[in-house]
Amino acid sequence: DVIEDVDTLVHALRRFDGDGGAVAMIGVDEDFFVIVRVVGPTTRVLLSDITAAGEWELASSAVDFLHLPQPEDEDDPVPAGDLDLLGDLGMHAMDMGVLLDDADAYPDELLSDVARRLGFGELFDDVIGLTSA
Repeated sequence: DVIEDVDTLVHALRRFDGDGGAVAMIGVDEDFFVIVRVVGPTTRVLLSDITAAGEWELASSAVDFLHLPQPEDEDDPVPAGDLDLLGDLGMHAMDMGVLLDDADAYPDELLSDVARRLGFGELFDDVIGLTSA
């Protein structure tokens, strides 16, 4: 229920306050991912594909949170938000941009790459089922 929209997700993340805040990485279907980071009163959001807002409530709420216009159907898939939201943890904006340029990768694969860069890739893969049996 907490991944219904960005505001609900932010409220849930605030329970896990720490020095680096709390991070949620959510891949939706084969369409997009959202990363939300809450550090104290600050919330930062990255949406991997703005065109997903036309089909998914979570993506639409991310676009609203970022104060962007809802995309038109003919828009190209582009990321929106803060590419450097994990920069201090080791995933800088340039690296995130390169990762997002891979149009053939699925959201869970991209998030696995992010998790690997942040030092918990194996655990992330186990949780979401990317580890081979």
